[in-house]
Amino acid sequence: MREALAEAAFQLFLERGFERTTVDDIVARAGVGRRSFFRYFPSKEDAVFPDHERCLADMTALLDGREDPDPVGAVCDAARLVMRMYAANPEFSVQRYGLTREVPGLRMYEQSVVRRYERTLAAYLRGRWAGVPEGGLRADVVAAAVVAAHNNALRSWLRSGGVGDADVAVDGALGLVRDVWGEAADRPAGGREAEGEVVVMVAPKGAPMWRVVQQIESALGDG
Repeated sequence: MREALAEAAFQLFLERGFERTTVDDIVARAGVGRRSFFRYFPSKEDAVFPDHERCLADMTALLDGREDPDPVGAVCDAARLVMRMYAANPEFSVQRYGLTREVPGLRMYEQSVVRRYERTLAAYLRGRWAGVPEGGLRADVVAAAVVAAHNNALRSWLRSGGVGDADVAVDGALGLVRDVWGEAADRPAGGREAEGEVVVMVAPKGAPMWRVVQQIESALGDG
């Protein structure tokens, strides 16, 4: 019933436009009553995104209790669930993308869903980095980076009409996040590396900059 209502709603949105379609129109097309619609969807907007609640539940289940040695890799794996959801029905996903671009209310709804995904990823990372300096800040930053990278790849794929391998696109984007943040839990606060050998150089006042640089390069290269 949920899928039948979502399909009826979406076809009407494409035929008549989102604003001109009412809940009564949707239930008439689906052949059910209004109570059936609101049993599954709180609003028309929810009928445009019928699969996100399930995907959020799957993401939460995937991360729940997961003791992965690479927490950034774990949230990247969780983000891939969203791309796979879209890739499972490319035609619908591309049409929905076009509709969302045309209706401001749907864009706002989509942004609220994106924030829920981001909060889910951040909550997992905060739990994993509870004892790490600035762990909460890092969790929020990494979660935002994962969502931004995933959405960049997803939207590029949608703009292409759903052509090409969606997994390859998102893997490349998330790979960049892992390259930058993969060892985030082990880095000292502020991105500073652990203290090691220190090189101290003294240069005469007024020495030309090229000479200073040359001396620094020489000192650092001695090892």
